[in-house]
Amino acid sequence: MTRTGVPRSRRLFAAVAAAGIVLTGCTNTGEEDAPSSAPADGGDGQVVRETEDTGEGCTLEEYGAEPLDLEGAVVGFSQSEPDTAAFRAAETASIRAAADEVGVGELLVTNADNELPKQIADIQDLLNRGVELLLVAPVNSDGLDPALDAAREAGVPVITIDRKVTNTPCEDYVTFLGSDFYDQGARAADAMSEATGGEAQVAILLGSSGNNVTDDRNAGFKDQVEAEHPGLEIVAEQPANFARDEGQAVAEQLLQSNPDITAIYAHNDEMALGAVTAVQSAGLQPGVDVKIVSIDGTRNAVEAIVDGQINAVIESNPRFGPLAFETAQRFYDGETIPEDVIIEDDMYDSENAEANLGNAF
Repeated sequence: MTRTGVPRSRRLFAAVAAAGIVLTGCTNTGEEDAPSSAPADGGDGQVVRETEDTGEGCTLEEYGAEPLDLEGAVVGFSQSEPDTAAFRAAETASIRAAADEVGVGELLVTNADNELPKQIADIQDLLNRGVELLLVAPVNSDGLDPALDAAREAGVPVITIDRKVTNTPCEDYVTFLGSDFYDQGARAADAMSEATGGEAQVAILLGSSGNNVTDDRNAGFKDQVEAEHPGLEIVAEQPANFARDEGQAVAEQLLQSNPDITAIYAHNDEMALGAVTAVQSAGLQPGVDVKIVSIDGTRNAVEAIVDGQINAVIESNPRFGPLAFETAQRFYDGETIPEDVIIEDDMYDSENAEANLGNAF
């Protein structure tokens, strides 16, 4: 698949430095077949963006942690949402596979079921069970303070993935690994303009509140529309919480209240797939009468592009396992770790979706 983002610095292929990890690769809540940690063709691994604006960085000495050999170590992974979501299933599978490759002694995995209090309790439980490194996919950007405080007091480094917390880097956590969500939104606006010929009445299905994914995907889209695509008129926006059933219900409501809607931008694939059903229920043809653009790259959504029901999907790659353990190894080796480690994301459209279906998750 041709990458349309900023230049890459390197691919994380065959072996990850000092860890021997073989590469295997925001959020949604629909029913999916659990994917493996890698695409069927073995491709589409995460690529780290080369960027200058990554914060001051963090070292083991500055963080105040002790050296650790990942081989044989006890590592905790706090997942934010149920693995019935394709993104989360792929993310968890990738963490498990990479832990096996590294030779981690024990990987302890918890799931917060999208509840912040449970994630705080999960992390505290992992600390009580003796984890030496924490990988955290936060439920929200705010509110993890008690858990992060407990990790700091226990001397356990924390690496966050896919959602950035508002806490202090190199004090409350080492680094954030994830996508540029603002850029994803801007690219979705470009894809929407392409799909609609630059003229459309657009409804936005927002993700859940309280996290940077929703905020940035929305800001990026709106700013790009204002700057580059004045023919796209945003006529409605409403939260659907990254869920397929809510996406369908909200889209049905918006189409009823505003029958002139000709395009829907969904913050993730699950809401987009719900919108497909809503458009059909309205007696319209998704992808034709109502253009649909979303973000994630789930297999169901990419198949919907092939079927002509979704027009474009901006990828958000969930395969964080190799990058997470490579970053941890570099940290324990004494290297300076950037505040933000940003990955590049692909895009699926009618021209490449079928050929690249194996890269979807």
